[in-house]
Amino acid sequence: MYPVTLQGTRVRLRDFVPDDLDATMAIVGDPAVTRWLSFDTRTRADQARRLADDVARAQADPRPDYYLAVEVAETAELVGFARLGPGNGHRCGEVGYAIRRDHQRQGYAGEATGLLLGLAFSDLGLHRVTAATGPDNTASRAVLERLGFTFEGRMREHVFTNGAWRDSLLFSILEHEWAGPAPAPAPDAVPGRATER
Repeated sequence: MYPVTLQGTRVRLRDFVPDDLDATMAIVGDPAVTRWLSFDTRTRADQARRLADDVARAQADPRPDYYLAVEVAETAELVGFARLGPGNGHRCGEVGYAIRRDHQRQGYAGEATGLLLGLAFSDLGLHRVTAATGPDNTASRAVLERLGFTFEGRMREHVFTNGAWRDSLLFSILEHEWAGPAPAPAPDAVPGRATER
């Protein structure tokens, strides 16, 4: 399935294009954002290579994942990314997201993740979707809980990032638990920080 566009109320998800390099650097090149992710802050050269790979991978058949740009619907400004990837088989998947620092706490992460859950359960026929977040990332936990995810447990020393091992908290949601997107929160009501990618 390419290209993909998922339209929400306040955000739109779409496939990345090569011209997105500068906008993505405001996310993956910002240590204040990547401190919450499962990879270190990227250089421009690293991100250019990664973005080219992501654009090519999106066009593969079958498509290995849905790594999508998060745009503000009204302005088409790229403010983050959201990803739905394969899990461990058995109709499972995993989601992750990151929102640019100056656009956090506006509900974009929650709406973007809700759009991915709609894709996962309605279009792709998945049964279970997981998400992992750092134990100190209370904003991301709030996003997942608002969407109906259930806390499953702590994965010890799950990722190596920023020079150290970090635990992750595992959350999941099942297809029969997904009731569709929650009403959009008021600005600042749901922080839009990042989980794993």
